[in-house]
Amino acid sequence: MLGGGVPLCKITEVCGVPGAGKTQMCMQLAVDTHIPESLGGLGGEAIYVDTEGGFVIDRMVDIAEATVQHCRFIAEQEGLGPTNCLTVDAILAGTHYLRCQDHVELTAIVHLLPKLLKQHEKVRLVVIDSIACPFRNHFDDMSVRTRLLATLAQSFIKIASQFKVAIVLTNQMTTKITAGASCSHLIPALGQSWSHASTVRVVLSLEDHKRTALLLKSPHKPESSCAFQITKDGIRGVLQDNQIADSSSCCSSQAADTSCHVSVTTKTDGVGSYLPLKKQRIT
Repeated sequence: MLGGGVPLCKITEVCGVPGAGKTQMCMQLAVDTHIPESLGGLGGEAIYVDTEGGFVIDRMVDIAEATVQHCRFIAEQEGLGPTNCLTVDAILAGTHYLRCQDHVELTAIVHLLPKLLKQHEKVRLVVIDSIACPFRNHFDDMSVRTRLLATLAQSFIKIASQFKVAIVLTNQMTTKITAGASCSHLIPALGQSWSHASTVRVVLSLEDHKRTALLLKSPHKPESSCAFQITKDGIRGVLQDNQIADSSSCCSSQAADTSCHVSVTTKTDGVGSYLPLKKQRIT
């Protein structure tokens, strides 16, 4: 759907209602960033900024264990040699976790991001989960909120380009009432001006126990969708025959185009090999 994964040097926004899978998607990306170059990844690290408290270390370990096991299987099948550097401990050690309580702390963290990225040069993914949470309350003057969000958006754009990292932001959904309040529908939160901040926008939905990812905005890809599942091993795409595809299939050059790939691409246009995520100690 994304033509290879989440692009470097760009901002990708993942939207959805509670329970749609936004945090699961972010944790999967944070793990996949550590996949070694020999398997088509970048062998990078990740910074994970948690504003909602939804990050669960045990869940991260489950996803990391499945990814390590699958990558070792692919390496053995394709004769690529050992992947001893990719371990659960290495993935946790390479995932730099920051807890954020409000918009003041988030602004401070974003201000410090350039310094953190210089200290951790292997970081290729920055996750903000979520951008909407710190801005839901405490704003009597909405113009102040709009200006703060615009400033953050400009900072994200500059950081993504300067440090060649992929920035993934999660956003919530809000109800828009139209046509004399006769009908309503869900749209990404934070208003129309914020919608211009991201290069790529993906909306996750859950209906009748079926999960769907909709590509709503992309400079190079048409609007499209794919089915996915959340399993014990992480995010998995659903193939056309309803079989579950391993999201770590990005390790293999034979990965099916019909699967919902969850990875970070090495190309800025979203087309190319995949970026792995490595593990780090989370405190």
